[in-house]
Amino acid sequence: MSEPVDARPRAPKHPELVVFRGARAVDPSAGLDATVDVLVERGRIVRLGPNAASPEELASERVLVVDASSKWLLPAFVDLHAHFREPGQEYKEDIGTGLAAAAAGGFGHVCCMPNTKPINDTRAVTEMMMSRAKSAGGTRLHPIAAITKGQRGEELTEMADLRDAGAVGVSDDGVCVMSSVVMRRALEYARTFDMPVIQHCEDHALTAGAQMHEGAIATRLGLRGWPRVAEDAIVARDLLLAEATGARYHVAHVSTAGSVRLIREAKSRGIHVTAEVTPHHLMLTDEAVVGYRTFCKVNPPLREAGDVEALREALADGTIDAIATDHAPHSPLEKDCEMQEASPGMIGLELVVPVLLELVHSGALPLGRFVDALTRAPAKVVALDAPCLIVGARAELTLVDPTVEHVVSAASLRSKSKNTPFLDRSYRGRVELTMLGDAFAFQRGRNR
Repeated sequence: MSEPVDARPRAPKHPELVVFRGARAVDPSAGLDATVDVLVERGRIVRLGPNAASPEELASERVLVVDASSKWLLPAFVDLHAHFREPGQEYKEDIGTGLAAAAAGGFGHVCCMPNTKPINDTRAVTEMMMSRAKSAGGTRLHPIAAITKGQRGEELTEMADLRDAGAVGVSDDGVCVMSSVVMRRALEYARTFDMPVIQHCEDHALTAGAQMHEGAIATRLGLRGWPRVAEDAIVARDLLLAEATGARYHVAHVSTAGSVRLIREAKSRGIHVTAEVTPHHLMLTDEAVVGYRTFCKVNPPLREAGDVEALREALADGTIDAIATDHAPHSPLEKDCEMQEASPGMIGLELVVPVLLELVHSGALPLGRFVDALTRAPAKVVALDAPCLIVGARAELTLVDPTVEHVVSAASLRSKSKNTPFLDRSYRGRVELTMLGDAFAFQRGRNR
């Protein structure tokens, strides 16, 4: 396997200067799409432009030169939605392996959902997660705390305390806040601190016992279906509550054409709503479940072709703001079983680039929009400083080879879990290097 960078062996382990030579640098937030040199010194971008590196610098043994010709240099990605399973289920994933997987996928920042054991509904759990992530280094972790205590949908958490501990938003992810009264109070409380309320939109009364999308495929397989209206009804209700309270409302993992219509209309009226979509909802339909493939059991479920087309159009035009992985690691215990017993979810942090570049290569998703949906847009949802390619910015960079042909295997993944239907397929394009500050958090072929 070829090395991702052409770095001279004589370069020191901690070079004074790193030069990305001849990269196609793409950062829509900076209006940048050009072939340039990018120079990084002590973890900061110090120069950027055509032939910005001098001949003397390129020849110096104190300088590490990365041959980035024919590659894309992008701001490091931001994921709004991941599950690292720590505390409580470290056999599936822990913060260290989750951050390693994130770096391998090109991510500089990851927001982790609260459905840990114990649930992240107190300052102590939030601070523990932050401490473990700091010790691991590399990709930065940003906890999403619970909306309600125990995710029971009854009593609000102490959002002010959680925010002070490091939480950047609140969500009962995986469990919908069904009570309109509780949801209204949550929006009002979160508005006080300008925190987004992130909702898993599912009317649980309509989805009891459901295993997949309600449609012809479910009927053929004899599985109870999850109707679109179970998502659409909650989105509609919450948009009315967001309008009434003026709070920031975020729709997690949108999956239906109906939700897209509701979000588009709400944005046209100035409601503070944002939304995300996962790679698997953009690339797979409910037909992927045929054969009772538990790797394709996700929540919300994979929908039909019309929904996929609506999601792609909404992402391209900005109605859906961000791409989020919903990285949900499980062990074989939770997936190698009957459909009814299988846990929903699939991993995604290391697969975003190879899977979604198919849309970029085909022209269905412009490259600039792809980059924006993984950088500026998700960072804005949770009020983070977005990685960017401008002089003076912290070096949070991802180097992508858009043309390399490769197969993603289970052995190549940094995540503890391998539950994804996207393995053992041929892809065009992958992350080769992720630089965060003054260190390479990931170099293909150099570390595990």
